[in-house]
Amino acid sequence: MTAHPDPGHEHPRACCAPGSAPRTAVDASSPPGPVAARTPGTAADLVALPGGEFVMGHDGPDGYPEDGEGPAHRVRLAPFRIDATAVTNARFAAFAAATGHVTQAERDGWSFVFAGLLPDDFPPTRGVVGAPWWRQVEGADWRHPRGPRSGLDGIADHPVVHVTWDDAARFAAWAGGRLPTEAEWEYAARGGLTGVHYPWGAEREPGGRHRMNVWQGDFPAHDTAEDGYAGTAPVDAYPPNGFGLSGTTGNVWEWCGDWFAADTYRAGPRTDPRGPASGARRVLRGGSYLCHASYCFRYRVDSRSSSTPDSAAGNVGFRCAADA
Repeated sequence: MTAHPDPGHEHPRACCAPGSAPRTAVDASSPPGPVAARTPGTAADLVALPGGEFVMGHDGPDGYPEDGEGPAHRVRLAPFRIDATAVTNARFAAFAAATGHVTQAERDGWSFVFAGLLPDDFPPTRGVVGAPWWRQVEGADWRHPRGPRSGLDGIADHPVVHVTWDDAARFAAWAGGRLPTEAEWEYAARGGLTGVHYPWGAEREPGGRHRMNVWQGDFPAHDTAEDGYAGTAPVDAYPPNGFGLSGTTGNVWEWCGDWFAADTYRAGPRTDPRGPASGARRVLRGGSYLCHASYCFRYRVDSRSSSTPDSAAGNVGFRCAADA
């Protein structure tokens, strides 16, 4: 994950997911071997969903056509199960303790942290070209989400961050599942609704109530935290959608199992799609606490983004899925 965004994505994707090119940090030691068996009691409850047909994607003028959000199209899914929330720090800690897994960020010794979350007296760090609010922080990893002076006290129920696609996939396998496909993710995130941007309906803040953790104020200088949180929020901080899932928009981007391609919706199958057979990037869904309509209107159930599978940042996490 180099300290600059992919020059092919100079639009606001860079402020959402900084690690859009392969990592070049020093320690590229071999990843751990096969995962150990899951310790009883460390798995979250998975919500069983019936599958069926739904409309996936977005055709409206308020999206990002370059992300391949359209055309909106009908997809049919088999029944599956999915986590009600993103994986928490507590669950990931249980995984690390049981397996000895060392994340990519821990091996490399650094990850990307949003500058506004660093202490005022934090030493100078490298910024991302074109997105200087992302800082390359030595000692940042899932155990130290805001840099080496931080820890997990008080945020055990927040989503784990600074995890790559491989870290997420290994956790999912240990937990007896996998990462959701992009189609499964959107079906679950919609909560049974069609033709709306949010898991609860068409309005971002119905009745003036905040329903997700996104940026309020002037980005990147001032976050008013009107939704109650600056940085991550507990995974169940807001009411669940119609399927019982929480936090499918805002808070943290979530890895999906699919490789990313801008023409997936035009070229792919319409029954249980699993994305291209190969690629350079993996799909990310849902937006994060750094998204704001003025520059990154991707905190929607119908938006898409992507990053290289070895990328990690302080606003990227995941949830797990499993076959029915």
